[in-house]
Amino acid sequence: QVQVVESGGGLSQAGGSLRLSCTASGLSSDAGTMGWFRQAPGKEREEVSCIDQRGLGTYYTSSVKGRFTISRDNAKNTLYLQMNGLKPEDTAMYYCATLQSIACHPSAARYWGQGTQVTVSS
Repeated sequence: QVQVVESGGGLSQAGGSLRLSCTASGLSSDAGTMGWFRQAPGKEREEVSCIDQRGLGTYYTSSVKGRFTISRDNAKNTLYLQMNGLKPEDTAMYYCATLQSIACHPSAARYWGQGTQVTVSS
């Protein structure tokens, strides 16, 4: 049974930092491309950042470029998202997912985690 579990969310003041972690277990093969997505109340789920299996190719949505850094440790089957310079508009539920293709989009997700809440106060 595949399980994807996120952790590390919480409350931060604007300008602060948080680090999200995501561990995938039960996979029969490599996790492949993985990504972080977020969904704010009343909005659609959107892509934040994705990284390929080897960690050589990354994608960031324009609003987080220069502030967020995605990385992975394949030995631990763990994905990370370092979030610096947080803004109130980053407030959302953050989800980790394994992807079926290299496309960084919610429609490409195969397995989802349950999400971790990030709240940024001004």
